[in-house]
Amino acid sequence: MTSDEAGAPDLEAAGPLERGLAMLRIMAAAPEPMRPGDLARATGLARSAVDRVAATLVHLGHLRTEGRELALAPHLMELGNAYLDASGWSRALRPSLERLTRTLDESVSAIVLDGCDARIVGTAVPPGRMIPLGFRVGDLLPAERCAAGAVLATAWDPETYAAWRARRAADPLDTAFPAVPTRRTAPGPEQAEADFTSWVADTAANDWALDDQLVAPGLVALSVPVRAPDGRPVCAISVLAHTSRHSADQLREHALTAMNEAARDIAGALYDTSGTPAAVPSPASPAYTDAKPELGPSFLQALARGLAVLTALGRQPGGLTLSEAAEAAGLSYPSTRRNLLTLRELAYVEQHGRRFLPAPRVLELGYARLSTLTLADIAQPHLADLVGQVRESASLAVLDGAEVRYVARVATEQITSARITPGTRLPAYATSMGRVLLADLPGAERQERLRAMDPQALTPYTLTSRAAIAAAIDGADRAGFALVEQELEAGLRSLAVPVRDRSGRAVAALNIALHAGPEPPEHSRDSMLPALRTCAAGIEADLAAAFPHGSVTTP
Repeated sequence: MTSDEAGAPDLEAAGPLERGLAMLRIMAAAPEPMRPGDLARATGLARSAVDRVAATLVHLGHLRTEGRELALAPHLMELGNAYLDASGWSRALRPSLERLTRTLDESVSAIVLDGCDARIVGTAVPPGRMIPLGFRVGDLLPAERCAAGAVLATAWDPETYAAWRARRAADPLDTAFPAVPTRRTAPGPEQAEADFTSWVADTAANDWALDDQLVAPGLVALSVPVRAPDGRPVCAISVLAHTSRHSADQLREHALTAMNEAARDIAGALYDTSGTPAAVPSPASPAYTDAKPELGPSFLQALARGLAVLTALGRQPGGLTLSEAAEAAGLSYPSTRRNLLTLRELAYVEQHGRRFLPAPRVLELGYARLSTLTLADIAQPHLADLVGQVRESASLAVLDGAEVRYVARVATEQITSARITPGTRLPAYATSMGRVLLADLPGAERQERLRAMDPQALTPYTLTSRAAIAAAIDGADRAGFALVEQELEAGLRSLAVPVRDRSGRAVAALNIALHAGPEPPEHSRDSMLPALRTCAAGIEADLAAAFPHGSVTTP
């Protein structure tokens, strides 16, 4: 690989996989969606090359188009999920972090070494906190500015220290770390190294590290190691607090015992008695499919194959052998080997003996930004596509007590378009979305909700008998959709389907609302139900990537 004067790779000379990853990195760092022309200038690639990479990434679902711009798509998170699954963090961290944040009433993070710096791989925030502190999964922090960095540096080798010195010399003000405030001034190289090595030595002696407003003014943090069976710190657990709540010493007194207990629990969940990652299979990712016949020259097979290999490595904690990766990705042995070697060279894959697994660097591919998306954020572009197809208004709602609450909506510019906005609440018994959501509830809970309702005749067609409403809900359960004809408002017809998370639970309902014209309701059902179900499937695929372990975030 050649480099230009600034040390950036010459992407014109690079292969499609390297070009695609470089474009994703640039888009992940950009504050807004980007036009292809902007990407061409940022990468130095010809516009035709950018267009082919973009077309492939859009087809794979990693990017989406917004008019003339390109934006990161939630499905891109599958790459980061492959790392979290293969490393075991997705399974080992969640229960302990959530328990620890409830115990301490402070934000907590799990942080691993990425090169010579610290990458966030898990977070939990106190429930109900109006302004929770903390970082996002995927954020990168300078090692010398966070307590977790000092913990992880206790096991650094000379090569890692050399890489850290080079990074500090190239970026003394930390401008390449958007998650932390840029320094106004920086100590000289010798002073910076002396300060950091002294801090690391104290951390090794204490088995914990305190950060007193290094990562940001007004914030203090305490970190402890999670150790592998051989004693290496493989992760740091960090608790972050505002100085208005705790001084650094107060935070240590408040949190250290509980943090050490959580670190032991996480190590126990991560390793079995043999000291190897516990093998719990992850959800299978789809194997590579060739879109060349469909898209022609605009589809870059080499890029698609490389990303298929990277995603496939998340199939099993501890990673896969070369032959296992080839089988999981649906590719030949030689193709898989070439891609693994390229990904390893680019630091997106690590090799441990015969096994390959994604490296923490994979999280730089937009994971931090995409991890903040809510259900409404994910659904909105799908709703827009649906409305463009059927030319009727579409909405997404969740069940809230005896009502449905709208969380996203795209309306048509028709005279009959209903005036509904996100936040609007409507009685669940009289709406198609309410019925499909009630249909997903366990029987006892469904009956309890029905008993708590007070059905009113909103129109002459409204079902008000609890028996009739229960029968309509049962019908929605069997059919997988609900059709409501003028029960909420005269002249309004609504068709809805459930939207499910990865576990199969209905977390929302998607509907099309239209004027009840002269054609029978069955005509609307037959003409619009396929498009409605396709839209729901698209939202579900994005939810599975953005919330792989449930807990879908609603506005």
